[in-house]
Amino acid sequence: MKITIKYFGMLAEATTIAEEHLQTEVCSIFELVEKLKIQYPKLANVNFKVAVDQQLADFNHIIYDNAEIALLPPFAGG
Repeated sequence: MKITIKYFGMLAEATTIAEEHLQTEVCSIFELVEKLKIQYPKLANVNFKVAVDQQLADFNHIIYDNAEIALLPPFAGG
């Protein structure tokens, strides 16, 4: 399946990219994050949330073809 991953804030700095397109067999957020931590070891030291198609998702969320995944740094509410 093909997915788009967008990195924001310190996550873009950790990966040195803002966006990438992947062909992957990964099927859950957990599996994707584990794969990304191997590819970008600096991600292992950063807390972040994950959104799928602009909705916050938990690590059990199943990813489908053409999904847009966003890795979001911690943020404070006001």
